[in-house]
Amino acid sequence: MIRTKWKKIEFGVGDVVKIGYLIKEKGKERTQPFQGRVIKIRGRGESKTFTVRKLAVNQIGVERVFPLNSPWIKNLKVLSKPKKRPRRSKLYYLRDKKGKKARI
Repeated sequence: MIRTKWKKIEFGVGDVVKIGYLIKEKGKERTQPFQGRVIKIRGRGESKTFTVRKLAVNQIGVERVFPLNSPWIKNLKVLSKPKKRPRRSKLYYLRDKKGKKARI
């Protein structure tokens, strides 16, 4: 299983994370939370990214790619880890699943 660190917080593929992402609008700054499951970690060094997928309104999947070394990520919290270790490094099969079946 692929694991990585962000400011001493270790997370990996399959974990449910909550990310506070800084948004700038009209000269104001606010932190927008994005909570979902990590389905992919790729790259190395400065170009390392991770993809988080969440189910939005009406079971529509939303994926967002975050650069690991981005100054816009203000906080990251691991909410839960999978019950069993995922046997894949990329969880693309979760894209076809909805509701309770999308859990690992």
